Order: sequence, then C-alpha cells, then structure tokens
Amino acid sequence: MSTVQDTTSVSSLFGAGSATQAKSSTKETEDRFLSLLVAQMKNQDPLNPLDNAQVTSQLAQLSTVQGIENMNATLESLAASMGVGQMSEAASLIGHGVLVPGNTLNPSLQQDVVGFELSRPADSVSISILDAAGNEVRKLDLGSREEGVNVVAWDGLTSNGSTAPAGKYSFVVDATQSGQKVSNTALYLNAVTSVSQSSEGVKLNLADNESVSYAEIRQIF
Repeated sequence: MSTVQDTTSVSSLFGAGSATQAKSSTKETEDRFLSLLVAQMKNQDPLNPLDNAQVTSQLAQLSTVQGIENMNATLESLAASMGVGQMSEAASLIGHGVLVPGNTLNPSLQQDVVGFELSRPADSVSISILDAAGNEVRKLDLGSREEGVNVVAWDGLTSNGSTAPAGKYSFVVDATQSGQKVSNTALYLNAVTSVSQSSEGVKLNLADNESVSYAEIRQIF
C-alpha cells in the first residue's frame, strides 16, 4: 500500500504554511517602520528637520527587508511545489524494480539480476557470488565491460551446477584495466513497495525493508 502523502501535508512539510507567516512578518515590519517614521517626523525639531538622505536610507532598508522576505516566501512555495511533484513521480515507481547501490541478492525476491557501475572501461570483470557465510558459490567471468551501469544475469546455479538454496547472498565485483583496478559500485535489483517523505526528501521503500533516496536510482525496470 502506498504511503504517498496528500498535497496539503506535503506542502506543509516543505514550508508552504511558512509563506503566510512571512507575509504577516513583512506587514508587521512595515507597520512598525511607518509608525516610527511618522512619530519621528511629528516630533522633529523645526530648527533641525530630518535629513532627506536619512529618510531615503531608512526606506531603502525597509525595501531590502521586504525583498528578502518576499524572496524567501517564493522559494518556500517553489520547494513545496517541487516536493509534491517528486512524490507524484516517485509514486509511479511502485511495483517496479529499481537498480540501486547495494550488493545483496535474494533469489526468492528478485532472481537473476546483478548490476554494477564502472568509473571507466575495464578489460576484465568478474563477479563472485557469496553465501551468507561468505563462501564463494559461483564466479562469473564477464570479460570486458564499458564504463557506466552494467547488468548481467545469474542463473541461480552454484559452481557445481546445482541450484543455490533459498537465502540471502552477496556479491563482489572485481574490475581491472591493463592490470589496474577500476573503481566500481555494486548495484542490486529490488521492488519498490511504497514511497514516503522524510526530512531528507523523498524515499523509496523496497521489498527487503530497505529505503533509498530517489537520486540513488540507476535503472528502472
């Protein structure tokens, strides 16, 4: 079941309500300033009236304060709008598989898919699949691979040809170019079950009870 929040609650999280407070604060500041200015002008010494430059400077300061608060209100409104848009976009991923950073495998959930992201091309890439105890059950020799995201299939078999028993597995990617290590990021496939809003932004909740940020998605299935 989706935990997508409605427009009202998401807007409040991103400060839409603060825009009203900002407008109220601006009005109060303006009223106080004008009251002080009128009182100052009424009580000025006729022989030493207010300097026009002083009045102009004070008005300029008020204008600056108003400008900053109006800009803050505009930015808060924009952030609220973007937040609602991200939630709606993320909600469309519910039920889809996503490739995100991680090195776990669970054949009963999302079998066959192993992913990785290379920082540059590699002429030799291999993947070691490990059981829960850290023992290697299969090694996949992939040869050369291009820079960026790569996805390969694991047939669920061990090195002796038997079917790997149900359970959690992990994998390690080893990539080299001319004998030099190529940095890489392991990626795993999981299903999006819901989306939620947190102080860190939109989160995708996955089938294995993990959650990732929207920006961590490398590929959508």
